[in-house]
Order: sequence, then structure tokens, then C-alpha cells
Amino acid sequence: MRLIPIYTWNKGIRNFDVRRRQFIKQPWAQGVILLVCVVIAMILANLPFTSHAYHSFLETTLTINAASPDGSINLFFPRGMTVEKFINDILMVIFFFTVGLEIRREIAYGELSSPRKALMPVIAAFGGVVMPALIYTVINHGSAAASGWGIPTATDIAFAVCILSVLGDKVPVSLKVFLTALAIADDLIAILVVALFYGGTIRLGLLGIAVLVIIFTFLLRRLGEKHMFPYIMLALVVWGLFYYSGIHATMSGVVMAFLIPSTPRYNKAQFTHKWANYMRRFDEYASVPSHAFPNGPQRHCLKKLGSIGRGSMDMTYRVETALSPWVNYLIMPVFALANAGVEIADPGYFNVFRFDPALGSVSMGIFLGLLLGKPVGITLFSWIAIKCKVGEMPSQATWPMFFAVACLGGIGFTMSIFVDTLSFGDQAADVMSAMRDMGKIAVLLGSLCAGVLGSVLVNVAGKFENRKK
Repeated sequence: MRLIPIYTWNKGIRNFDVRRRQFIKQPWAQGVILLVCVVIAMILANLPFTSHAYHSFLETTLTINAASPDGSINLFFPRGMTVEKFINDILMVIFFFTVGLEIRREIAYGELSSPRKALMPVIAAFGGVVMPALIYTVINHGSAAASGWGIPTATDIAFAVCILSVLGDKVPVSLKVFLTALAIADDLIAILVVALFYGGTIRLGLLGIAVLVIIFTFLLRRLGEKHMFPYIMLALVVWGLFYYSGIHATMSGVVMAFLIPSTPRYNKAQFTHKWANYMRRFDEYASVPSHAFPNGPQRHCLKKLGSIGRGSMDMTYRVETALSPWVNYLIMPVFALANAGVEIADPGYFNVFRFDPALGSVSMGIFLGLLLGKPVGITLFSWIAIKCKVGEMPSQATWPMFFAVACLGGIGFTMSIFVDTLSFGDQAADVMSAMRDMGKIAVLLGSLCAGVLGSVLVNVAGKFENRKK
């Protein structure tokens, strides 16, 4: 009788695991998880009995100390490393590393692999950066909020893909590919914006050493080094040098993503030869007396075959495949939990049209930049590219549907919130904190409205096109 509950428990665990795997495979899963984390963060930051604990946890200083004659020494974390800084300056390095790998893959094999393929989404992405930045700057020119112009310039690919998946076949496949390529190009531009405009005071000596380490890594790759360990060690060194040199540490992830080898350890001929050799040995060892299958020598052959299989895939693919689940379902949700929790102490945060002559309007600039600047910039620059015959309209797409999909480019979220955390560093602490909070609220509202507007316009454009047919 005792076996029945145990069996039921095990069956429930198996069913849960199957459902979990099926959920993760859905293209909209990451967007749903991020949205849930945003809601949880907002609840934790605003409930009276959780707000203090939430903010105190994020402000907790991380230390691993060892005693010394002069006192304790922090063995691992840099001075002043809080939980929030650990997430934004260390965990986000891994996110930017995978973004760099994705951009590199698209440049090598995908939608950015040739000038003809890349030109249209790159031009559109550039327009989707220029127009929001221009709207924000016009609104906040000369005010304390002017440095936040980079906040509304980003597109969050996870939420955009999530909504496109929900919309299904209402959006032509060519436009889905176009928006994905645009988001990747947008990520590249956003990385350049962060690197050039949102770092600290540059320490040229440390930056010079970092450049030397990067050159050494490049030469190491050129010499044919295909083991992962040296690149991991060099990546840690580059991260530390970037962190202390004034370049934002996350940029080290992007740099290293472009430096690790993209060629496999074994080419096709080597793979075929080694695989056939160990398969022959595996068959020969079948005659070895043993009660187990595979026997000892055969297990050795299987290990070698596994190693040969892994060595025949390039390091970039293996690393990206290994890191993507951790980034999508751990690092990004943790980032959302840590950064989306804004305490709504001032109801004015929701008034995106509030304007102060001295402080400007962070909310208005971001909200209008995402909701209007993004789709107008993407559509206008694409129209100019097509008229100048340097780009082509995606197949089976019309301008109403194109504009509707461009509205989804206004979903900023991850990168916009990240840039928001880097902005307003020169202001007084209380002013900076208020601006950052208003910026996050505006990013959430602007992204939500852009997603809703894009979805509605896709349905309207779809119905209009069906009537014309």
C-alpha cells in the first residue's frame, strides 16, 4: 500500500519534467518568464513587508575575506561589489558574451552574412536608434536628464519573438526574419553605444594592458589553439582590466565572443578517419569476454567517439549551446528581478508627460522614443533604403504590415533597463535614483504599449489585406 503514494509522486515529477521541457521549447517561453519576473519584482519592491528586505538584499556587499596582519582581505569580489552590481557587472557579462556569439554567427552564416542581406536590417536598426534618441534629446536637451538618450534606442529580441510567435501566421515569415535580424543589428549598435558613451573615467594604462591581452588572445587563435581553458583565463583577465579601466565590464564579454575560435578541432577528413578507426576498434573489442555491454575497452572507444564528436563542432557553437539555457532562463530572469523592482513612492512616475525645466522629462522621452520613435525610425529609414535601391522590401510584406511589425521594435526592456542603470551618474544621489526609477517605469510602460500597439496593428493590417484579396 505504501508504494502507491511513492509511484504517484514519481509519476507527478515525471509529468512535471515533461511539461517543463515542452514549455522551454516554446519560442515565447523566455518572454513569459521575463514578464513574470517583472511582476514579481514590482510586487516585492512595493509591498510594505517585502520592500525593505528586497532593496537591502540588492544592496548587500559581497565579500569572501581572509585574515591578514593588516586586517581582512577580500579574496574574490572587487571592493563595493553588491548583489545588484554582481548581477549587472558580472552575470550580464555572460549575457553580452552570448549576444556577441549570436551577432558573430549571424555575420558569418545568417541574416547579416552578406552586404545584400545585412544592409536593410542594419539601416532599419540605425533608424530605430537615431529617431528615439532624437525625440528624447529634443525633449530633454539642456536638462539633467539629457544623458539618458540611449535608453529608448534598444529592442528586446526575447519579447519581440514572443509576440511574433503568439501572432502566428498573421505575420509573413520574411517579416519575422527581418525583425530578428533588425534586433540583432540593434544589439550591436546598443553595445557600441554602451561602450562609447556609458563607461566611466578611462584609465589609459589599464586599457592599454587590456588591448595587449586582446591582441595576445587573437594571436593565440591564429596559432591554432582550440582548447577552451586558455580563453576562459584570458576572458577573466580582460574582464578585470575593463572593470578597473573605466570601460563597462560587460563589453569584455562581447570582445571575447569575437576572439574565441570558430573553426573546429577536427575537419571533415580528420573526423571521418578518427571516427572510422574507433568504430573498427569498438567492433573488434566485442570479442573480449565480459558480462556487461559495453565492456571496458568498448567504453574507452565510446568516450573517444564522444570527444571526437565534440571536437568536430566549433567552440563558438558549443559554448553558445551550453550557455544559452543559463542565460535565457536564469541570468535574464535574475536581471529582471533585480532591476525591474521600482518602488512607486511617487505616483508621478506614471505621468509620462510630466516635465520639469531643470530635470527635463525622462519618462516622456523614453515613452515617446519607444512607442513612436522606434517604428517611425525603422519604417522611414527602410523606405529611404528601398527608394534608393540599396534595400528590398521583405517578400509578401506590405507597408501597413511592415509598420505594424516595426512597432514591436519599440519593446525595449532588457537593454533599455540596462542602459538606464548606467545613466545619470553625474547627478546628486537622490536625483539620480529618481531618474533611474522613472526611466524603468517608462521603459516598462513604453514596451507594454509598443507590444499592444504592434499586435493590434498586425491584426488590423491582416484583416485589411484579406479584404483586398
